Amino acid sequence: MTLPQQGDLAARDRALCAAAPATYDDLRALFINGTLKPSPQPSHTQALAERSIAILRHLGVTVDVIRAVDHVLAPGVVPDLTEQGADRDDWPQLFARVLDADIVVLLTPIWLGEPSSVITRVVERLYGNSGLLNDAGQYAYYGRAAGVIVTGNEDGAKHCAMSLLYALQHLGFLVPPQADAAWLGEAGPGPSYADEGSGGPDNDFTHRNTTFLTWNLLHAARWLKDGGGFPAHGNRRSEWDAGCRLDDPNPEYR
Repeated sequence: MTLPQQGDLAARDRALCAAAPATYDDLRALFINGTLKPSPQPSHTQALAERSIAILRHLGVTVDVIRAVDHVLAPGVVPDLTEQGADRDDWPQLFARVLDADIVVLLTPIWLGEPSSVITRVVERLYGNSGLLNDAGQYAYYGRAAGVIVTGNEDGAKHCAMSLLYALQHLGFLVPPQADAAWLGEAGPGPSYADEGSGGPDNDFTHRNTTFLTWNLLHAARWLKDGGGFPAHGNRRSEWDAGCRLDDPNPEYR
């Protein structure tokens, strides 16, 4: 497997960065890799993500990468499962890194046409914190842009992206246009993305979509940051908890 080196950037991407419509060095991006391979095994999904990461770092964005399988993520949908008897739960520390990010990208290989079990666990744990509120009284993930990167040797890239992007927007992330990128090799036991002769790193369609994904996330994150987050009008849970529903003439009768 030949992995792209961090910082590698194609000439076309360098030109786009040079003509950037804004600065981005105050932004933070988090990539959560749902590969089944623990470190230090190379990940094909990470190899594709490095194309996006290279653009972000070239623009001064601080990039954080989590390989979820390297951590103990107990199953469940509450913020800290040690409070329910789990011996160990690394999720609270990882969740803090999610909250530090302006951009969150979920990475997954395809297994039997579905996202990996590891990234599914991550979504479940994100869900467990989704009821928490930010300073504006909105759900915790408001004000962050999100996208998805998928790789595999079987059909299902759009299905995996659809599933994960729906989950992300449902939890409160802002999903911009064309917020997914994928590479699919020949069906069967052929080479994966970063294998020699796969054609993956030279695939112009995948490279284009990865570039679109990256810039659309940057645009969305820039707007959110400059605007002080997603507008907190009509989407604050406290207004409903207090009985202030606009369509409820009698807040006490529910």
